[in-house]
Amino acid sequence: SSSPPPRPSLGERTREMGKYELIKGDDKAAAAAEEEHVLAVDHALPYPKDLEIGGKRASSEKEASAPRRVDRHRLVSLDVFRGLTVALMIFVDDAGTYLPAINHSPWDGLNLADFVMPFFLFIVGVALALTYKRVSNKAMATKKAVLRAAKLFVVGLVIQGGYFHGLHNLTYGVDLLSIRWTGILQRIAIAYLLAAICEIWLKSDDDVDSGHSLARRYRSQLLVALILTTIYMILLYGLYVPDWEYQIPVAGSGPKSFSVECGVRGDTGPACNAVGMIDRRIFGVQHLHRRPVYERTKQCSIDSPASGPLPPDAPSWCQAPFDPEGLLSSVMAIVTCLIGLQFGHVIVHFKDHKDRIVQWMIPSFCLLALAFSLDFFGVHMNKALYTLSYTCATAGTAGMLFTGVYVLVDVYGYRRPTLAMEWLGMHALMIYVLIGCNILPVFIQGFYWREPQNNLVSKPNLAKT
Repeated sequence: SSSPPPRPSLGERTREMGKYELIKGDDKAAAAAEEEHVLAVDHALPYPKDLEIGGKRASSEKEASAPRRVDRHRLVSLDVFRGLTVALMIFVDDAGTYLPAINHSPWDGLNLADFVMPFFLFIVGVALALTYKRVSNKAMATKKAVLRAAKLFVVGLVIQGGYFHGLHNLTYGVDLLSIRWTGILQRIAIAYLLAAICEIWLKSDDDVDSGHSLARRYRSQLLVALILTTIYMILLYGLYVPDWEYQIPVAGSGPKSFSVECGVRGDTGPACNAVGMIDRRIFGVQHLHRRPVYERTKQCSIDSPASGPLPPDAPSWCQAPFDPEGLLSSVMAIVTCLIGLQFGHVIVHFKDHKDRIVQWMIPSFCLLALAFSLDFFGVHMNKALYTLSYTCATAGTAGMLFTGVYVLVDVYGYRRPTLAMEWLGMHALMIYVLIGCNILPVFIQGFYWREPQNNLVSKPNLAKT
């Protein structure tokens, strides 16, 4: 019989324990799973079927050459956290109309709804660390990441570009002269692609045994996040914003023109910020979101923070289109994804529950402290602009919430109370498309009795028919 293989070192045993692999649904061998990096998009999330495995080293050459059988245990907390975010999205979308305090903040400030987008981006980053833990072919992995991001971008373009006309109009199609190019899924696709490329190409082979060594191993990714943040701050506070004009259609007559006076630098108000200017210059004002969040500010609504009629002295910019998922603001969305990526690295390199919790809680507290410090000194939390303070506050909150879910579900094993959230998390993209984008209500509304108004969505009055 052959002699047993040499005993692995402590570092090798540590890396061998708790590996995360991807399992393709029709794979017949575990070895094939290591070559396939599967993207299961949940609300645009590249969530792998991440599995924590405790491998057993083969005791003979024959066993070593055969496919390795391992016990796999799903990291449930990531599903649950995603499900909680989906539930939060549905709640704020439905209840935000009646409870403006939980709806998106009209401008500066942070409300409950403002956490949804960053939470999803954070989860994208965590999942990517598990998806691309081992990459055998960087070029092929990059190609797959580009294709998956492109598919997600196209789905977002169809759903949020204006192709579906909403609950009160049984028509479809979009004029390419007014299509909205940006949106939630498009933003997540961009963040996913950039973070995936960083994870595939920008990491060293340094051993990890502490938080400092973890940062050293992924220092290039942290440098990318720092560069993106610097570019964002320079453009936001350094670009000159000139005066500009826009038009809105008026029923029964031609379009009405408005002029907005700016001529400033570093303004972070609704009218004269660099985020809106860049989108107007690149996309054109006709391609931006037509219901800006600032229409609920005190200057633009007599029912603020709810939507309402314009005040008599409303400024000229109140009805101007503005895209909350614009180009410059998406730069900081990528940073959120990169922060989540570093939290995912903790799962990969630290196997002890206590070590993981410590490595998550310290940066979470630091991010929150930095966020409130920046807000105090004038860099206000603003979801529409995706400011640095907003990035830190939401990423820090996401880190703390994810840690809490991890302790509850994966440490103490309380899975039964979170089964509903787990299911939501595993089907997040489907739920977002059907409910979050009103596809299901539009589909149901397409079936009516005699007249389009007589359907389940529009509260039918069959007595009149």
